[in-house]
Amino acid sequence: MQNHRLYNTWSKVPVNYYQNGVKNNFFQWLWHDTKIKLAKKIIKDLEFNNCLDVGCASGFMVSEIAKAFPGASYYGVDVYDKAIDSAKKTYPGIDFKIASAERIPYKKTFFDLILFYETIEHVEKPDKCLKEIRRVLKENGTLILTMDSGSLLFRIVWFIWENTKGRVWRNAHLHPFHHNQLEDLIKKSGFIIQDKIFSFLGMEVTFVLSNSSKRSGPTLPPGLTL
Repeated sequence: MQNHRLYNTWSKVPVNYYQNGVKNNFFQWLWHDTKIKLAKKIIKDLEFNNCLDVGCASGFMVSEIAKAFPGASYYGVDVYDKAIDSAKKTYPGIDFKIASAERIPYKKTFFDLILFYETIEHVEKPDKCLKEIRRVLKENGTLILTMDSGSLLFRIVWFIWENTKGRVWRNAHLHPFHHNQLEDLIKKSGFIIQDKIFSFLGMEVTFVLSNSSKRSGPTLPPGLTL
């Protein structure tokens, strides 16, 4: 969707940015490998049939989850058309669509599991996105939401990254939440927080969320730091 504020930024980045990053850059490999391992630990005790990745880019994250848990159906949505075109060619077993997180093209309560990884800081209306995700998530389903924590250490590292090799990502964080601000927004959206997990020396935070106060399955202990 070319009217998105970040479309020009994405156009400057190869569509297989994440796939290349884990192959060619040790720090990107470490970051993505660690977050995927954490996702797998959370997901392994969940029962689900349909999984949606919101903000899936070119499909790297959801494809890794699909390989680890092959018994479910997998879907991905992203506003960047070129990334979705690439994802369709690379991972034909996953259903990808060009769509905004503010208007997800699936019926109410369709998904058991939704991934929302390092995306909420890039959307234009975070509150609307969370409400829309809640609409398509089953009452006892699970949303895994991850983004940078907004800690001092992260802000220092991100400043260095934006002004060196990551210049293309400058100003890409439309909503640079601190994790406490994000937690408030999550609660206002109606989600129940099951777990809040910090990783990368506290630079990233993962919320395990439910539409229901009843757990859909065991997850990691609250407050676990990796």
